[in-house]
Amino acid sequence: MLSGRGYCFCSMKGVTLIAICGQLLITTPTVFKWRKRYLEASTDGLSDLPRSGQPLKLNAEKIKELLPLTTHRVPKEATHWSVRLMAKYARVTTWQVRQIWAASDLKPHRLKTFKISNDPHFAEKVIDVVGLYLSPPDNAMVLSVDEKTQIQALDRTQPMLQLRPGQIKRRTHDYKRHGTASLYAAFDIITGEVMDRITQRHRTKEFLDFLRQIDKNTPAELDLHVILDNSSTHKTAAIKAWLEKHPRFKLHFTPTSASWLNAVEGWFSQLERRALYRGVFTSVTDLKVAIRQFITAHNEHSAKPFKWTKTAAAIISSVHMATLSVMKNKPMN
Repeated sequence: MLSGRGYCFCSMKGVTLIAICGQLLITTPTVFKWRKRYLEASTDGLSDLPRSGQPLKLNAEKIKELLPLTTHRVPKEATHWSVRLMAKYARVTTWQVRQIWAASDLKPHRLKTFKISNDPHFAEKVIDVVGLYLSPPDNAMVLSVDEKTQIQALDRTQPMLQLRPGQIKRRTHDYKRHGTASLYAAFDIITGEVMDRITQRHRTKEFLDFLRQIDKNTPAELDLHVILDNSSTHKTAAIKAWLEKHPRFKLHFTPTSASWLNAVEGWFSQLERRALYRGVFTSVTDLKVAIRQFITAHNEHSAKPFKWTKTAAAIISSVHMATLSVMKNKPMN
């Protein structure tokens, strides 16, 4: 079959080059190309050239071969499969590898970490803590409490290169250490506000001082439900003795290896990303000022009620399924 433009060009005898370009709305190189093809092969040269066509179809046998290779083996020269490595081993194209992986939702380049709690009281602790999130008791405050320890006051060895059009902000990879500080925080799940105490150390004494601060700065008529982890400083004899004299404090411990259940951890992540990671601190004093500025701004402008949506039953079921999966894949001795 003759190409449309080639056919039109062939039928326009005695017409000038400029006229052909104007009538067919094409460029002079196009006219020269079709004229050359006509002179070399007559009308046969005006037919469309063979095209590559669509990619080869995938057959069931190749798919059955590639899927077990992806999930049960690793390449000799790497810890995981890439598209090019799989194409090499399976003797297929990279396009075919991508199609099979996409259809099977396989992502060998990605890796997630997990840790399953071995707390024998995991279920009851989850039910207790999640119950406070979903149905906070009346006439009470629910506080998520934890400490962020050993926050480093890091200074860079050279001045920062500031952001400007065409250039991202840059800093040296090496740094100077100017000491550390620890932050105690109590996150109010009803208001989203944070109460803080910055210390040099994180011992029982510092935690007890923070409890006294909470006691002093909250309405005396309210019970205080405090959610916290299983740090040894939270369970010493001194802490237990103080709690006996202050019965409005009721401690609720998260399961071991389940810090994600403590609401204040999400706020700590915001602090790290927004105030600490890119900060430059020439002293611990500078670090403390930056932390307090972030907390003040958060309480004044960003604080909002904490919303927990997943039920205790759903969490327990997910952990149970994860445990079964780990046991299933655990190698036999």
